Amino acid sequence: MGSVVSVPSAGWRELVGADEEERHRRQAEMFGELQARKSAEFGGGRALHRKQVAALRATVTVPAELPEYARQGLFRVPDKYDAWVRLSNGGFNRAPDHVPDVRGFSIKVFGMSGPAALGGEAVCQDFALINHERFSSATSEEFTTIVTLAGETKGRLLSALVKKPGLWPRLTKVRDALREPFSGFATQDFFSAAPIAFGPYAVRVRLKALADDPDPDATDWAADIFNRLIAGPLGYDFQVQFFVDEQRTPIEDASVAWDAPYETVGRLTLPRQKPDPALAEEIEAAVFDPWNAKAEHRPLGEVMRARKVAYLASQQQRDAR
Repeated sequence: MGSVVSVPSAGWRELVGADEEERHRRQAEMFGELQARKSAEFGGGRALHRKQVAALRATVTVPAELPEYARQGLFRVPDKYDAWVRLSNGGFNRAPDHVPDVRGFSIKVFGMSGPAALGGEAVCQDFALINHERFSSATSEEFTTIVTLAGETKGRLLSALVKKPGLWPRLTKVRDALREPFSGFATQDFFSAAPIAFGPYAVRVRLKALADDPDPDATDWAADIFNRLIAGPLGYDFQVQFFVDEQRTPIEDASVAWDAPYETVGRLTLPRQKPDPALAEEIEAAVFDPWNAKAEHRPLGEVMRARKVAYLASQQQRDAR
């Protein structure tokens, strides 16, 4: 396992705006309206990451040789945990896999104990990762505006752009990000794209794929992952990137890629398996939320604080379990 010579900085801090509560409530309502419209069209489901590509069993292994500062929360003691994985396309529609999209790799690790980020006792630890190292928007306000606009009909979208022409460059930026090549869930790296606590430290997370043999002809991501898993297990290094300072590793700006090395703190393994309809149904109904976390891994930054409100509203609307 790789390590950094010096102990990371614990000098990070969050800057909470006085109007955040109202802004986040309003944003959650906008996502709720989008979710209701799409559920009427496609059937019940999430506002974003509506299309589940695969539901998988997994294990997370924490090694013994971590440096002292990396032994935090889930990674405090060497152990092996059972987990669920939900692979998804990020859009609000159930589009075919060849359509450009953000891809999601969500993990629910079982066997937790100790204080939870939202109070009470932690029984699991969730990670919501995407195939982009950073968000296309610095704040939740910009992200909500872009996403909800993209969910409108072409006529309403054009009308909005006529009224606010400054939105066009931002939409173009998102479109270009969606068109970045995607090699498949077995061979692509995935990122938290926003920070979480790591005991007294702050980190961003990367899941680094160990397979390096993408299929250039793959157009069905479920078939690609299950064909591989029928043949053998797949592995990913679970890595973290520690806060250095506000210039290189900003807490509140989700649009900046952090300039800091990654350290491996665990291994996620997908064992050999075939599609399991019962598991798929259970995972589709489940909650995968970065705020479903140990207090030592509570989400950080404005985008994460907004997600707390939006995720809860979405879960309540679809009666998630």
